[in-house]
Amino acid sequence: MKTEYIVEMTHITKTFPGVRALDDVSFNLKSGEVLALLGENGAGKSTLMKVLSGVYTRDGGEITAFGNKVEKMTPKRAKELGIAIIHQELNLCSHLSVAENIFLGQEIVKGGVVQRKQMNDEARAILKRLSLEIEPETLVGSLSVSKQQMIEIAKALLHKARVLIMDEPTSALTAKEINELFRIIRQLRDEGCGIVYISHRLEELQHIVDRVTIMRDGQYITSMDFKDTTLDTIISYMVGRDIKEKFPRIQMPVGETIFEVRNLNAGRMVRDVSFKARAGEIVGIAGLMGAGRTETTRAIFGADPKESGEILVDGKTVKIHGPHDAIRAGVVLAPEDRKKDGLCTKLSVRDNIALPNLDLLAPGALGVVRSLKEAQMVEAATKDFQIKMPNAEVDAASLSGGNQQKVVVSKWLARNSRVVIFDEPTRGIDVAAKVEIYNIMNRLKKEGIAVIFVSSEMPEILGMSDRIIVMCDGRITGEMDIREATQEKIMHYATQFENKLAQ
Repeated sequence: MKTEYIVEMTHITKTFPGVRALDDVSFNLKSGEVLALLGENGAGKSTLMKVLSGVYTRDGGEITAFGNKVEKMTPKRAKELGIAIIHQELNLCSHLSVAENIFLGQEIVKGGVVQRKQMNDEARAILKRLSLEIEPETLVGSLSVSKQQMIEIAKALLHKARVLIMDEPTSALTAKEINELFRIIRQLRDEGCGIVYISHRLEELQHIVDRVTIMRDGQYITSMDFKDTTLDTIISYMVGRDIKEKFPRIQMPVGETIFEVRNLNAGRMVRDVSFKARAGEIVGIAGLMGAGRTETTRAIFGADPKESGEILVDGKTVKIHGPHDAIRAGVVLAPEDRKKDGLCTKLSVRDNIALPNLDLLAPGALGVVRSLKEAQMVEAATKDFQIKMPNAEVDAASLSGGNQQKVVVSKWLARNSRVVIFDEPTRGIDVAAKVEIYNIMNRLKKEGIAVIFVSSEMPEILGMSDRIIVMCDGRITGEMDIREATQEKIMHYATQFENKLAQ
């Protein structure tokens, strides 16, 4: 029987030790459509796509691709069928050229000699098809993240991909780069490619998506044409309930200044930065990519060296030469890249919470960890932050993005920190997990802790901040109370450097 679908997955199950990741899931994809696969972290989206691309072997169910049943799907079989997946963490060799990356594992060889000219010519043709002005000889490591993502797409086209799976493709891109990616997605769709688009940025869907499939807790929930639904409906299906308050900001009397930065300088991206944070308020730091926001947080925390400047906690100057000094002073950072800088993903949740607190857990000269105190600290932290996990011995890598972020924060709060800095705290996590992070920020605010957070999401900055600092070109260019803040004002201050160039 002929079907309109190029891919059909029925009654798919997949179990990992202690977890049923996929429970009787069905999924289908048409040729020439962009299908958004949505759900909270841990819903099973990535697992389902890894089953489709052969990374994981299914425990049960059937896969039909282009009208034929696939008994055993492997990465090799998926590639032969034209199914390609572009992971959130790009899989490229930075020391190789664009052409070498595109042909990696499939080099053109004649008489034992790699035909570099032919590979460059064919790579150039694929890049031209995508309207990309990138030379095949360019080293991939010299390209921006967005351009590297385009190289991944070019690799898929070399293998004549008819199904392209994209996992959080815009998480590290600027608005201009996102528009370029969308252009290519539309082009591939018009050429008949079926595209699966996984994203937590629901506002993006209106620009490219034809249909939506929603999963929750490892199960298929529903599918619908995007034009026939609303974002509120999608969110309610994703979380199983309505989220009335996307940004649950609470009102608090503002207290004394408990954190101050004076004339901080650290390289080109942190220039003469000064600001204060008071008890009972959340300070948001806004700005465009490259404004110096992350560099400022790293300099404060001691992760990057400072050239000059003064940092005060509770009115007293503190000397921060490295993260250990910041931690002892009560200044902690939940970094932008939680997997790379915030967690030891191969260690357990227990170890991640205990590691930065060894001075408290092993106070004696012998450095012996007090097991009972460690167990109490870990239990209190995981219970307090409602971290969803089988137990504290599981690797941090096995947790969803929202729960990983909770571990990052919980380890700092176990030591009564005074200043908590969040850098892009909700990047790559789902709607419900975002609200949980916002509630954690509110809790810190109630406890009189200085909360500072960097975000590239304008609604988030406006929704959660009590006061907003705007940066551009390494400097603070504006500061405003939330009552007077607007998107237009923030963008005015965030583009000061561009405004100067235009004058």
